[in-house]
Amino acid sequence: MASIQIQNLSFTYDGSYDTIFDQVSFTLDTDWKLGFVGRNGRGKTTFLKLLLGEHEYRGAIRHSAVMRYFPYAVADDSLPARQVIEAICPAAEPWQIDCECNQLEIEPEALDRPFHTLSSGERTKIQLAALFLGDEGFLLIDEPTNHLDMHARGILGEYLNTKKGFILVSHDRALLDACTDHTLSINRANIELISGSFSVWQENKERRDAFELAENEKLSRDIQRLQSAAAQSRDWADKVEATK
Repeated sequence: MASIQIQNLSFTYDGSYDTIFDQVSFTLDTDWKLGFVGRNGRGKTTFLKLLLGEHEYRGAIRHSAVMRYFPYAVADDSLPARQVIEAICPAAEPWQIDCECNQLEIEPEALDRPFHTLSSGERTKIQLAALFLGDEGFLLIDEPTNHLDMHARGILGEYLNTKKGFILVSHDRALLDACTDHTLSINRANIELISGSFSVWQENKERRDAFELAENEKLSRDIQRLQSAAAQSRDWADKVEATK
């Protein structure tokens, strides 16, 4: 078990006035199954790229983990899928490759076909199987369900639930609930990290939102009452002044 320490992280794209991260600090555990959520454009993929060291930033990112990113470019997509896996994870035995692919319901014959002839969903599953076959590495998985149907998404959720040591960026609530034990959320004003699935985070957020709404409504009523009292006091003062 190791940690990824984020300390006072600040980042803005060159030529942009929009700050993506501003003095952000938190710590992640490399054994976690971390769901990463937030609206589009909030900086989820940017954060993964920062972990990979692909952007300059202010602050500190400290870890000793080997970061591996999905999706990635396959060097030679004319090779059979099995050889693509072997190129990424050369230490894997044939039986290990078969077992890993079977968990994702990849048809055995697909492993003998050129990678570029596979469907988008098959390529997604082949690449993920290759990454998880490695003994080391903290996986950064960015929107893996783009080319998967509902059945395949369910299989992926079951598969990822057997793993650990990854960040999963996804808008698929069912997938996040199926396989994550912590949630990192980029909100409008802050970054929030909790122990629990997306649904746990969502329930907490809804309670906070309801409380804030009730407090705002109470404050609005108090302001209206004070304004009404002030107006009434002015009326009384004007009437008293008029009788003098």
